[in-house]
Amino acid sequence: MRIAVLASGGVDSSVALSLLKREGGHQLQAFYLKIWLEDELSYLGECPWEEDLECVRAVCRQLDVPLEVVSLQREYRSQVVEAAIGELRAGRTPSPDVFCNQRIKFGAFLGRAGEGYEKVATGHYARTRQVDGLHQLLRAPDPVKDQTYFLSHLSQAQLAQAVFPIGAMHKSQVRRLAAHFDLPNQGRKDSQGICFLGKIKYPEFVRHHLGECSGPIHEAETGRLLGRHRGLWFHTIGQRQGLGLHGGPWYVVRKDVEGNALWVSHAEFYRGCARRDLVLSKVNWLSGEPLRQRLQIKLRHGPSLAGCRVRRIDFDRWQVEMDEEDPGVAPGQFGILYDGEVCLGGGVIEE
Repeated sequence: MRIAVLASGGVDSSVALSLLKREGGHQLQAFYLKIWLEDELSYLGECPWEEDLECVRAVCRQLDVPLEVVSLQREYRSQVVEAAIGELRAGRTPSPDVFCNQRIKFGAFLGRAGEGYEKVATGHYARTRQVDGLHQLLRAPDPVKDQTYFLSHLSQAQLAQAVFPIGAMHKSQVRRLAAHFDLPNQGRKDSQGICFLGKIKYPEFVRHHLGECSGPIHEAETGRLLGRHRGLWFHTIGQRQGLGLHGGPWYVVRKDVEGNALWVSHAEFYRGCARRDLVLSKVNWLSGEPLRQRLQIKLRHGPSLAGCRVRRIDFDRWQVEMDEEDPGVAPGQFGILYDGEVCLGGGVIEE
């Protein structure tokens, strides 16, 4: 089987490649996707793509797997970064990594360099299976590392090509395998944050594209002016850090885009601004619409799942009623729905 393996330089993708090599019977080709925006943003901080690439090269040399570097910077800018900036400008909370998987790793890459490969393997923590001709995406056993949230917008065709060699493992197992295989990057720390930023701080990235636009910060309960913000796009619902207010902790509960105002609540009142109901639009169902109303939902990447009830509103909009209130529901972020271990898909939270 011809398999294209997306290698990032991290331990996860390196162990995934090692497992496929040891499995045997495959024609493997490793690819490093260059999507860092290092030329445009170099003045903001260090982009570690050269260090990443050296790690990939070292692993591929050890395993005797050919490596090709594919630049997808132009596609990444137009299909992921510009979409994220547009959402931020509109006062919403984007999740660029969802689009990175859908549009780049399992999208533009296949059109550019991945043609002719039967499968595309990555180091994601997720599993797949086929039931009655449909491919399903399953949560990883490691609830902290599970990455189905970010893979939720793949299509059936994309999911059919996906291979996740470490998807059934816990992170501790992957670390042990990296040591057992004596991989050159076995001690490398996990990367954090949005995939295209590297070591660049997120606020600096936002400031580069959107600048600053000062406005008032009001207390939600009283309307009292508490301070000034530097731009609504630096903040998201539920945020606590970076407000610069005294007498806290304060949490962001609302953004008034038209009035350029930020509304916050003190910790003692914060839970009172929580929401139980929300509407998902532009819903992508991975393997068809759900067969039952009782499901679970993730509002952000992480181990937390909340019980919920769903009902269809119209063509691609669904009403969701959660069992518990959540104070961090932010328009623009993704709500991903599950039926037990099966990731069904999801959509964008409306205002």
